[in-house]
Amino acid sequence: MAAHSNFRSILVAVGALLAGMASYQGGAALAKHLFPAVGAEGATAYRLGLAALILLAWRRPCRNAHANRDRRALWGYGLAIGVMNLLFYLSLRTIPLGIAVALEFTGPLALALFGSRRWVDVIWIALVVAGLLMLLPVRGEAQALDPLGVALALAAGVGWVLYIVLGRRAGISYGADAVTLGTSIGALLAVPIGFAHAGAELLSPARLPFAVGVAVLSSALPYTLEMVALTRLPSRTFGTLLSLEPALAAAAGAAFLGERLDELQWLAIAAIVAAAAGTALSLRQAETAPPPA
Repeated sequence: MAAHSNFRSILVAVGALLAGMASYQGGAALAKHLFPAVGAEGATAYRLGLAALILLAWRRPCRNAHANRDRRALWGYGLAIGVMNLLFYLSLRTIPLGIAVALEFTGPLALALFGSRRWVDVIWIALVVAGLLMLLPVRGEAQALDPLGVALALAAGVGWVLYIVLGRRAGISYGADAVTLGTSIGALLAVPIGFAHAGAELLSPARLPFAVGVAVLSSALPYTLEMVALTRLPSRTFGTLLSLEPALAAAAGAAFLGERLDELQWLAIAAIVAAAAGTALSLRQAETAPPPA
């Protein structure tokens, strides 16, 4: 009976994580539909501004005392959220969603592999390099990618690294309130930029349902579902499933945006997904391996 209950819990967790990733990519696809009206800057303002309001109303972090906490880490984390999201949405103006996510994904991959001296990680590094070479705009073909879009997606990957590093420090100091406070700080950056670009268009009531949809699908819902998964799944399984993100993004781009990738681009995404999954598995094995005698 206990085994059946545990299996059911794992199924719920896996389903929650997959639903969270699908929600995130659906939110990105919906945000791209807003670009003609408010631009990538306005879509970023919608996402972070409304997400911050939702999280503040839900968590109400002001009830908790945060004196003598690591404020520099919190502000760095929040600004990383703002910059990462803005750069990512800017990249979506000229390159497909799946490719943008794959390029952005190389940031945390590089962080995971940095300083490793295990021979197996050479395989994952080689796969990432191969994937990047297949995606970078050096092929001189009709399907070659926009260089600026690629640069923005890779820069968003650097922002993701800062988000991870500073997020860990902010989480230690602020606990569960770190996400709410960090998102609010990111909104302080994104909302003025959005208004500077789109002006009063951001206040159009006709766009409010889409804006709320972006905020919920891209932030509130996936964060909640990921937390369900984190409390029920081993980190190895969580990391491996998370590596499916670029493939899900490519599927969302095809389904909701009509984006079509060629065979080489799909192969590049598959290489990056394999590298992410392999890194998650090998890191977990390294953590659980007995120390040398």
